[in-house]
Amino acid sequence: MTKSVDLSRVRAFHALHTPAAPLALANAWDVASARLVEAAGSPAVATTSAGVAWSLGSPDGDLLARDRALDLIARVVGAVDVPVTADIEGGFGADADGVGQTVAGVLAAGAVGVNIEDRFRDPAEQVERLAAARAAADALDVPLYINARVDTYLLGLGEPGPARVEETLARAAAYLEAGASGIFVPGVYDPATVTELARGIDAPLNVLVGPDAPSVAALGELGVARVSLGSWVAEAAYAVVRRATEELLSGGTYGALSGSLSYGEVNSLFKG
Repeated sequence: MTKSVDLSRVRAFHALHTPAAPLALANAWDVASARLVEAAGSPAVATTSAGVAWSLGSPDGDLLARDRALDLIARVVGAVDVPVTADIEGGFGADADGVGQTVAGVLAAGAVGVNIEDRFRDPAEQVERLAAARAAADALDVPLYINARVDTYLLGLGEPGPARVEETLARAAAYLEAGASGIFVPGVYDPATVTELARGIDAPLNVLVGPDAPSVAALGELGVARVSLGSWVAEAAYAVVRRATEELLSGGTYGALSGSLSYGEVNSLFKG
């Protein structure tokens, strides 16, 4: 089920991060969704921690057991032929050493990158956790792509406006010094702020997008190198489940199923 890390894939994944043609990721949460993302032509597969947790019966937010997360990552890596980057929430470890152990497991599963979020952690603690992640990858001679998530906007940390920009840039600089490869700032995509962040961060900038966000091309013009749908795709899929069920039970009709993939299409995604 697992693959060893292909260093050429790691380097290729790094190279995909460019504002000239931002890496656009429709995040997957299981083997079927990963295969669909690959089949649609994506040059890489990224997992969504929320979707993964939900599919395994756990809430998002560092509550999923590490071994279950690593098993899912290995299954996704084994199912696709493109590089896989894994969202590992806060690192599935109580301390920096635990994060290092998780990263070693991610590499054993064959993934080429990780997302590690700071949430409400003190930035100094997060620096230690990111440094441990980098050290674990260095010990295996793998230039793992570490996407350090800064949650100042997503969680509304600090005062809005210039103060929040400054805090975000300060965290980004500290995380890059600790060994991060890129910076993920979810919760903001207004052009003025994104432009300021892209100019102030000396690494590829990743933003989270949704239905009302600017296009990938427009974000690239602002300096964004990576665009993620995050849990949106999983949420949309679950919305279909609810609509179909409510329609079936309330009206006895089936219109919510229009546009579905055929049984044959889905079944053919798997490798036998």
